[in-house]
Amino acid sequence: MSMHEIHEECGVFGVYAQERADVASLAYYALYALQHRGQESCGIVVNDDGLFSYHKDNGLVNEVFHADTLARLGHGNIAVGHVRYGTTGGRERSNAQPIVVNHRKGRMAIAHNGNLVNSQELREELELGGAIFQTTSDTEAIAYVIVQERLKTASIEEAVSQAMDKLEGAYSLVLTSPTKLIGVRDPHGFRPLCIGKTRSGAYVLASESCALDAVGADFLRDVEPGEIVVIDKNGISTRTEHCNQCDSALCVFEFIYFSRPDSVVDGSSVHVARQRAGAFLALEHPVQADIVIGAPDSGLDAALGFARQSGIPYDIGLLKNKYIGRTFISPTQEMRENEVKIKLNAIRSVVEGKRVVLVDDSIVRGTTSLRTVRLLRQAGATEVHMRISAPPFVNPCYYGTDISSKENLIATNHTVPEIAKIIEADSLGFLSMENVTKLAVGCKCGFCTACFGGKYPTREPSNTKKDRFAYKISESEERGYGK
Repeated sequence: MSMHEIHEECGVFGVYAQERADVASLAYYALYALQHRGQESCGIVVNDDGLFSYHKDNGLVNEVFHADTLARLGHGNIAVGHVRYGTTGGRERSNAQPIVVNHRKGRMAIAHNGNLVNSQELREELELGGAIFQTTSDTEAIAYVIVQERLKTASIEEAVSQAMDKLEGAYSLVLTSPTKLIGVRDPHGFRPLCIGKTRSGAYVLASESCALDAVGADFLRDVEPGEIVVIDKNGISTRTEHCNQCDSALCVFEFIYFSRPDSVVDGSSVHVARQRAGAFLALEHPVQADIVIGAPDSGLDAALGFARQSGIPYDIGLLKNKYIGRTFISPTQEMRENEVKIKLNAIRSVVEGKRVVLVDDSIVRGTTSLRTVRLLRQAGATEVHMRISAPPFVNPCYYGTDISSKENLIATNHTVPEIAKIIEADSLGFLSMENVTKLAVGCKCGFCTACFGGKYPTREPSNTKKDRFAYKISESEERGYGK
């Protein structure tokens, strides 16, 4: 992923095996494949005939889970896993998922990808009814609503269906009851969710198809917007009463940035979509140049598409240090100034004396783009022409992407020529709104483009402030290292 502040909330995974198996290890491998969707925390719940064992903590998958940790989780026939980057709720350990709930009719574990627009209203209503929240994430509100309905219904899938009438916004859910694995996608289909099957006959649910590949599962199909998928000892069944309630609105940024290039989302290759973005950019914003390079990692595919369409040679001109961990510290001002060079560096032999086209996926605030342009000039680039494989961000996102306010978006206050001047680029071009929805060949759904100036598919939330119980994050975390 490229080095800026855009993050997507999380990735989810679930597996149902007909016989007891090492489902914890399957979840571990799947979460490794989904690590790009969240690096703050992760967790796995193993369900062994109704007995739940779980482990979750802040950190990357390989930091939180080790061989002895997975062994302690034991075998079972159901597992649910989660990787998180939080947009609702703080970064404290208690917000790690899956969330495990005990209630009168048994236990439930739930993992959530997305963001509700009515989270605060739900939470206040539940609190007035006596609910006591242990976390500051909206996932716990979803869990409470499902449990409330479960106490009045005959099955977990009926409870989920009833709960969906009360949930507004983006949610792809994977949850386990004592005997079933459930997958749910909101009626708009904001976030992806797919179904696979292993050679041993286990069914799996995952945010992206790359996680299916990681556990040796064959892709079966995507979960449809509004669909409830039920997996139990009788196999797989589905409920569709919430399907076709509204127009589908998959987040188009799944193709531009969030999803891994080797994933197929709603019938369309992410790798191909990004190359198409680059090709459209070359047609919309041609330039005389000597070389095309991409900002690693999510700009690389688009740069290749730009090069092929324009006929300008493609090369690797920027190298990202893959060993910079979450705990990387810059103790002095001098070291902080050098930090961008440690995380990213230009290959002088590639760019020196060249007119360079630099392709990246987005510009949020301009900070990282400015640093990258300067890196290329210091390495000898004679010109730097920036091309962005998405339209400018002008609106906040309420569906699980942490583009929280217009104040932080450079494009809301500056024209494209002004932004080019701010980031010290010789020219700047963004992908058009017209072409951003043409990237996904074969995709059978509509798209949400609200952050680029399109219409919000749902009502906007009435309260976008952080929860009153959320811990205040430090100024350095708040500021981040955004573009």
